[in-house]
Amino acid sequence: MIGIDNIEKAVRDPELIAEMLGIWESSVRASHHFLTDGDILRLMPQAEEALQQIETLWVVKDARCPIGFMGVQERKIEMLFLHPDYFRKGIGRMLVQKAFDEQDVQYVDVNEQNPSAVQFYERMGFRAFRRDSIDDQGNPFPILRMERC
Repeated sequence: MIGIDNIEKAVRDPELIAEMLGIWESSVRASHHFLTDGDILRLMPQAEEALQQIETLWVVKDARCPIGFMGVQERKIEMLFLHPDYFRKGIGRMLVQKAFDEQDVQYVDVNEQNPSAVQFYERMGFRAFRRDSIDDQGNPFPILRMERC
C-alpha cells in the first residue's frame, strides 16, 4: 500500500537523508541520461542540502519502504524523484495532484534534456514559459521554467 509522510525539517536525520539520496541517485541514473558519473557526484551535495532545507518534504512509501519523495516550496515543485521500479505507476501523478490540492503549486523547473519529465509535467497541465541555457547552479544543463495553465 502506497502512503505519503510529511517529514518536518526537525526530524530529517542523517539516515533519512541518506535513504532519500539513494533514491535520488537511482532515479537520476535511470532518467537523466545526459549526466555523467562525475556530474552526479558533483550534484549529490546540492541534492543533500536541498533535502535538508526544503520547506515541505513528502516521502512516499510502499508499505514501510521509502520509494520516492517530493519537495515543495513557495508554490513550486523543487524536486520529485521515484525509485525506477516505481516509474510509470501513477505515483508521480498522485504527488503532483497532492501538491496542487494542498500547496497550490503553480511552478516547476525541468531539465530540458529529460524529455520524459517534460512530457509528464505537460500532461499534468504545465507549460514552459522560459528556457534557461544553464541550471540554477550554473551547470550547462538547459532548464525549462514551467507554470500551471
